[in-house]
Amino acid sequence: MGSDNSNLGRCDATRGAGLGSGGAGPANSCFVCGPDNPIGLHLHFRLDDDGRCVADFSPTEHHVGYPGVVHGGIIYSALDDSMANWLYLRGARAYTARSSVRYRATVAPGEALRLEGRAVSRRGRVVEMAGVASRASDGELMAEATATFVVVEGRDRIREV
Repeated sequence: MGSDNSNLGRCDATRGAGLGSGGAGPANSCFVCGPDNPIGLHLHFRLDDDGRCVADFSPTEHHVGYPGVVHGGIIYSALDDSMANWLYLRGARAYTARSSVRYRATVAPGEALRLEGRAVSRRGRVVEMAGVASRASDGELMAEATATFVVVEGRDRIREV
């Protein structure tokens, strides 16, 4: 099996920041990042040196809406998780209360994307977040999202915003 770092960036409590035993526990079945979801995207989120939550994603033909175009719901789900994992990797669990997405360009199957999520502001349990999906090859902005998250566990673990 893997080393102690084998679970970094996955939706589970063994990542180091993990949630306490009083919460819902690991999110191993999450459609976007859960390692145990057989039909999931299996994205691996991590915090970069600038404090952003990042992941790489290459959607396939299984993720299309119209032929040759990745479904917008798949793109949004990945963006939502990039924002949620910014909180989760710091030991907080939160739910999306409101969100908005703007699609800037279509994404073709096989096109590698770089996902980034970050916090914009915080007031108590409410955290305003932003996420972007950029084409990995040239950095072109493909989609961007904003969202309001409500922290339900681990609010004291969020030090930076």
